Amino acid sequence: MRIRAGFEIIYDCPAPVPMLLLLDVHPSREDDLETPDFLRTSPAAPIHHYRDLLGNNCARILAPAGPIVLSADFVVRDSGLPDPVRPDAVLAPVHQLPDEVILYLLSSRYCETDNMIQLAWSLFGHTPPGWARVQAIVDYAHERISFGYEHARPTKTAWEAHEERQGVCRDFAHLAITLCRCMNVPARYCTGYLGDIGVPAVDAPMDFSAWFEVFLDGGWHTFDARHNRPRIGRIVMARGRDATDVAITTAFGQADLVQFKVITEELA
Repeated sequence: MRIRAGFEIIYDCPAPVPMLLLLDVHPSREDDLETPDFLRTSPAAPIHHYRDLLGNNCARILAPAGPIVLSADFVVRDSGLPDPVRPDAVLAPVHQLPDEVILYLLSSRYCETDNMIQLAWSLFGHTPPGWARVQAIVDYAHERISFGYEHARPTKTAWEAHEERQGVCRDFAHLAITLCRCMNVPARYCTGYLGDIGVPAVDAPMDFSAWFEVFLDGGWHTFDARHNRPRIGRIVMARGRDATDVAITTAFGQADLVQFKVITEELA
């Protein structure tokens, strides 16, 4: 399968402003690129690329005063298969987990495990420690939250999403991640492209998507609390503890969003 993906994001900056961008395809998918994934700016601005401590491709720019367009348009090859399902995958005891995985058991900015640990154990303490436990958590988050773009709020935490019972894909992911960590399941946040491939098209503007991965049986496995079904054509851009680590743009000053457009479509 061939997938065209990309974006066009326009900001208006009253004065020059440094910006941090996580808009490139994740290194794990670079070998699948059929055409280059080039970040473009208009007007042209010098771009400094680097790899962050979590392994994501990052870019830094000094956006000039006035409008600036950030864009990319590329083609990536994909297996065309849905997310793998491994119901036999088991959870390792904490003392046997790799050192680099322990980070994803800890509380983070949007995933406040201390607020939810008692609830988590009351709900999922009886579930088998493995795939079934994670799926039970995903089912709960999927049913607990109602999706709506009007419910988006950049400061909303997992606990707040749980209590308000509404949010966007990042809130579904944050809630499921937090409950997993409470149950000693390492879980990390993912952001990237997920088009309407293999499912009925949604009558809404395309956006970047958020899902999460858990560490079972010595490897990372994909779950999606918003859609709660295996999907085709995920293209990961960045992974981290929560949305703090993988914000697609961070401006260190005023930058007003003017336009936001995302493309994800299957090609013949």
